[in-house]
Amino acid sequence: MPRVSHAAFSFGGTMEHSTIAAVDLGSNSFRLQVARVVDDQIYPLDTLKDPVRLGAGLTEDEWLTEEAQQRALACLRRFGERLRGLPREAVRVVGTNTLRVARNSATLIPQLEEALGGFPIEIIAGREEARLIYLGAAHSLPASKEKRMVVDIGGGSTEFIIGQQLKPQKTESLYMGCVSYTLRYFPDGKITEKAIQAAETAARIELQSIAHEFFAGNWQQAVGTSGTARSLQDICELNDFSTGGLTFEGMEKIRELLLKQGNIPHLKINGLRPDRAPVIAGGFAIMSAIFSELGIRNMTSASGALREGVMWDLIGRHHHRDMRDVTVAQFKRRYHIDSAQAERVEQLAQQLFAQIKPQTIPASEFDAQLISWAAALHEIGLSVSHTGYHKHSAYILQYADMPGFSKPEQLHLSRLAAAHRGNLAKQLEIGSRQEWSRIIALRLAVLFNRSRSKSEPPAMQLQASEQGFVLTICPQWLEAHPLTATALKQEASFWHSVGLALEVRDETARS
Repeated sequence: MPRVSHAAFSFGGTMEHSTIAAVDLGSNSFRLQVARVVDDQIYPLDTLKDPVRLGAGLTEDEWLTEEAQQRALACLRRFGERLRGLPREAVRVVGTNTLRVARNSATLIPQLEEALGGFPIEIIAGREEARLIYLGAAHSLPASKEKRMVVDIGGGSTEFIIGQQLKPQKTESLYMGCVSYTLRYFPDGKITEKAIQAAETAARIELQSIAHEFFAGNWQQAVGTSGTARSLQDICELNDFSTGGLTFEGMEKIRELLLKQGNIPHLKINGLRPDRAPVIAGGFAIMSAIFSELGIRNMTSASGALREGVMWDLIGRHHHRDMRDVTVAQFKRRYHIDSAQAERVEQLAQQLFAQIKPQTIPASEFDAQLISWAAALHEIGLSVSHTGYHKHSAYILQYADMPGFSKPEQLHLSRLAAAHRGNLAKQLEIGSRQEWSRIIALRLAVLFNRSRSKSEPPAMQLQASEQGFVLTICPQWLEAHPLTATALKQEASFWHSVGLALEVRDETARS
């Protein structure tokens, strides 16, 4: 693989090509794809897959076993070697259902990141996973104006998307997957009619909550992505159960075939790969329920799915078509944000953070993005209540579906919103000096724009010190603005409560 330096890496610049990579940490398999980008098109260079079966290591109380963790670490050490030399911004790593629900994932993820070579892992929400799956599938399908319903049966969850061309319109994620259903309903490896019916019934119950929106008639073409759909289609076609695609009639014949062989460890079916056989029973039951509950008669498959969608999204970010910016704009409209006030706060917060970032941990472009998004959305809680609105803002930003954002990114935004006003003592879980730097920049920007007027804020200088922060400002301005002067004194006491100093100095003292 060609070594790409950080300085040379560029999309749409003078380089002839760039190398990017996506890593999908699924509940069934971990997958790595490396590709070259030429003229905004993706050309695959290398693909690695390891059936880690992470979801199989999830206990009943949602803890990942040590054995499953070691499988994951061993896989990512191999992936890390392949990614060596790529800059951080050229690689995106996403974790899905098992890492979402595992109670010990917070302690595991730093180990996984280290094994991977330091690349950060984003745990994405189910609907964000659905959006990325659709993006990957849509780019791999022929252009069409038809509405498509895309289904992706993963190891621990199943995603459903209705979209048109490259735009998803409805996204859902249900907690059912080929690994979890195989373990739950076929624990002894025996495939019986009773076991299949039990798994199908459970899946149909899950599907009832979305059936009215995803039933046939709301779309013109059904598309399956990832391993289960492709395996079932291969079985259907290679055993002459259908002449093209996965059909309702073909599914019935696959059922007969599975029941006839009856034993998962000994399955020998034309078109079924050995690595897919251990989870095909659960995947079949879910797909059968989907066909019945959503009125599907025929389903084609797409070669693109989550990791391809991650790559297209990565390219979009570098071309300033970041889905996160789109989401922020939509939230501003939905929650009736005062855009002028948000812009005033952002402008001052960025200025203040720029003054202190060279004296703190080296800042990245992401710091500036976080401050921009937080300034735009810190007041969304006002739509709920004026009292304690920052708490409502924090709750919405942490738990709302925010396309383009990973769960850690939403948590960063939520913590900034929660800490932008009021007592800081409740924010003691924040330990990073860089995060405190973002917080003080936003808090001071809000404080100095309290009047919500067009008047320019005073000239000021913010510096980082060993004890905390130093704000230098004109004393005459403070004398003319006693409300702000009082607020700054209270602000200093808030910072003292978390063990950091905020010293307010006169400009004359600095000189």
